[in-house]
Amino acid sequence: MADLSQFDPNSVGLLSNNIFGLPFTEEEARLVLLPVPWEVTVSYNNGTARGPEHIFRASLQVDLYDADVKDGWKQGFFMREPDKHLLLRSDYLRKEAELYLKFLTEGGDISENEFLKKTVVDVNNGTRAMNEWVYTQTKGMLEKGKLVALVGGDHSTPLGFFKAIGEHKGDFGILQIDAHCDLRDSYEGFKYSHASIMFNALAEVPQLQKLVQVGIRDYCEEEADYITNSNGRVVTYFDKDIKERQYEGETWKSICDSIVANLPQQVFISFDIDGLDPKLCPHTGTPVAGGFETEQVYYLFKRILASGRQLIGFDLNEVSASHTDWDANVGARVLFKLCNLLVSANTQS
Repeated sequence: MADLSQFDPNSVGLLSNNIFGLPFTEEEARLVLLPVPWEVTVSYNNGTARGPEHIFRASLQVDLYDADVKDGWKQGFFMREPDKHLLLRSDYLRKEAELYLKFLTEGGDISENEFLKKTVVDVNNGTRAMNEWVYTQTKGMLEKGKLVALVGGDHSTPLGFFKAIGEHKGDFGILQIDAHCDLRDSYEGFKYSHASIMFNALAEVPQLQKLVQVGIRDYCEEEADYITNSNGRVVTYFDKDIKERQYEGETWKSICDSIVANLPQQVFISFDIDGLDPKLCPHTGTPVAGGFETEQVYYLFKRILASGRQLIGFDLNEVSASHTDWDANVGARVLFKLCNLLVSANTQS
């Protein structure tokens, strides 16, 4: 364990230390964060591939006192450096994908364009390779006994992690905080699109028993039909319905407890930052009006732990590094809360 005798948690975060200014090595840390700098298939704003590094910088301004989980940081959090080769590959394929998407939106016929047909193959092969890399990295850390979390990047990034944690932990459910269902099949021709992450997870991760979606407010008919025909494997709490229940007098506690009741014993949190009110994440990949305050989501997480369910991992995605540091500032604070909750849920009393 790290020697904390010379570390002042009330002082400024040091650039020479790791995430949140903490003085832990990967070996010393209980929780290891894997950054995945990838945003090849985003269909609106870009900037999320560099989200992890901007979150890292913003994290140095986060105070280490959390009233819900006092001294959680003392168990050790560590973020690996973003893989430069993965980032370069993302940048390259993103340029190809942008040309392809522009051609599509202008009504072009891909079957008549050999270059863009190759683009689809390149992007699909690239995303498969990214998924395998994430699987290998997270599996290796889990086998070493680490708690593991992932920081994207766009929301396509955690599929390999879902597979690794399913193999390691067995049956589990995902609580998805998101403005979008992400249940499209091969969106825009891309098999592993950010808009298809949950479709692919349900198809490829046999240990995934249940998907509970919260805050959804932008989706298509195909996705609505998928939910209806899922035989209860997907339960969706639409933003509109949540708010109408509150307008009619139902408490957030009551709604949270109904959400929690749908989750199995082991829970993985998949947090797309656009699940929040866009005033908190204005430059995320696809912002949508509506959404949550951070404290509403934190309260839901607390109700999960209070129910006796086990938090086994999380991902945080779609934090953009474009334009201002505001998104990264919010993202860093959400990340700190998630880190604290994960170590707290896995600490024996």
